[in-house]
Amino acid sequence: MSDSRNQKSFAVGTMAGVNPPLGAARLVARMAKLGRLDSVLATDHLIGVFPRAAWDAEFSIQAKTVRSPDEQFDFAPLLAHLAASAGRVQLGVGATDPIRRHPILLAQTFLTLSHMTKSPPILGIGSGERENLEPYGFAWDRPVSRLEEALQILRIALTSTEPIDFSGKYYRIDRGPMDLTAPPGRLPQIWIGAHGPRMLELTGRYADGWYPWESQSPDEYERRLGVVHAAARAAGRDPDSIVPAQMVSFLTARTPAGIKKLLAAPGVRYLGLFAPGAVWTRCGAKHPFGEDFRGLIDLMPHQLTRAEVLAAIAEVPDEVLHEWLVIGSPAEVLARLRALAEAGLRHAIVFPASAMVSNADAAFGYGTVLWLADRLRRTPA
Repeated sequence: MSDSRNQKSFAVGTMAGVNPPLGAARLVARMAKLGRLDSVLATDHLIGVFPRAAWDAEFSIQAKTVRSPDEQFDFAPLLAHLAASAGRVQLGVGATDPIRRHPILLAQTFLTLSHMTKSPPILGIGSGERENLEPYGFAWDRPVSRLEEALQILRIALTSTEPIDFSGKYYRIDRGPMDLTAPPGRLPQIWIGAHGPRMLELTGRYADGWYPWESQSPDEYERRLGVVHAAARAAGRDPDSIVPAQMVSFLTARTPAGIKKLLAAPGVRYLGLFAPGAVWTRCGAKHPFGEDFRGLIDLMPHQLTRAEVLAAIAEVPDEVLHEWLVIGSPAEVLARLRALAEAGLRHAIVFPASAMVSNADAAFGYGTVLWLADRLRRTPA
């Protein structure tokens, strides 16, 4: 690995909750500012990823303050609210889609946010998830082709000084003005949530950042980043201009016994259902929702009964959890992040899954987020 690559700085961010009460998201943003984190991202869901039928304090301590996992804030006004006190912490969404939100409206939203933030806002975008689309009648046909057109429009809309003309299969714009511009140094960044070959290629051609959310080994991360870089070079872009990011859900405690206790929690075991069927197969198991189940993008949690949730959780093997989450002591989590940094990672969005289990585990988990950021900041990635 080249010396120049090793000298690049490493950024650490986290996720803000999008459920009421609003004070929870404000607390995360304040922690990020005081702890000198680099970013805070919010999700964009109409339906939560956790099952309402099983939502109680036994499933997650968060049920004591969050009435329903499907009670979701809209990310845009939430980020605008957080911007007032976030300082230079980058705020963004991770990730939205161009099916529910027209790319012109996304451009307007993020150009507006750029006037409220002190750092460039992050427009994380992907091809969509079933739970946010099918129940509301949105067509989820050819999502990658639709995303490609949306990215072309976004690139124009974020920088154009002339009316926009665009004639595609999914979007048409006839001399539509977009005169709103970002302040100097705060042009929104487009991060793409990509995993497959075609999405990785789009990332290299259009994105400012690569933001996969599926767990990856360092070797797999480096291989996929290579695909992004090759596509960037083919498009005449500088590969180093693309921020290699990653969503990292981790589970940590002070002792091995504490980690074992966390692994037994129903809400934590449910996270294993987010893993695609291929991950389960690799672990010698079969996903309860089918071998071809694609994980979180196919999950319809609001349609599950409590009995179905409990039955599925009972089938989650520890091997899948260890494959899907980063599990270990804070030092072991740090080692995994450093291994990913060696593979090219430069911006980790880390979230403590232990926050679901108890307030004490949440406090220790977020304390670990700050500790990780401090350790990674001291030494170049």
